Amino acid sequence: MIVRNASRDLILGTCVANAGTFSQRLRGLMFRKELAPGEGLVIRPCNSVHSHFMRFPIDVLFLDRGGRVVHVMPAMRPWKQSPFVRGAVAVLELAAGAAGATAPGDLLVMEQ
Repeated sequence: MIVRNASRDLILGTCVANAGTFSQRLRGLMFRKELAPGEGLVIRPCNSVHSHFMRFPIDVLFLDRGGRVVHVMPAMRPWKQSPFVRGAVAVLELAAGAAGATAPGDLLVMEQ
């Protein structure tokens, strides 16, 4: 899917996968060698993530039910744990730097 920051008219990802099952959410981006430009992962439901067993930093955007960003963790390094984010029901993981100027309050739109 394509993920667009409607508030800033930015394309955040053009090849974003959806991790909706338990096993997909559990695996996430672990053990991947890299995340190519435009790639990302939406994890739902989710209000906290870790980067254990990852080899690269990621931008982590926590989203509420309406797709609004409630918290941003830019360039989260491997082997880190995010806080539990109140109000978050989903997380968008992107390559470090791909979130650009995305900030809390921005509206993200996911298009097939």
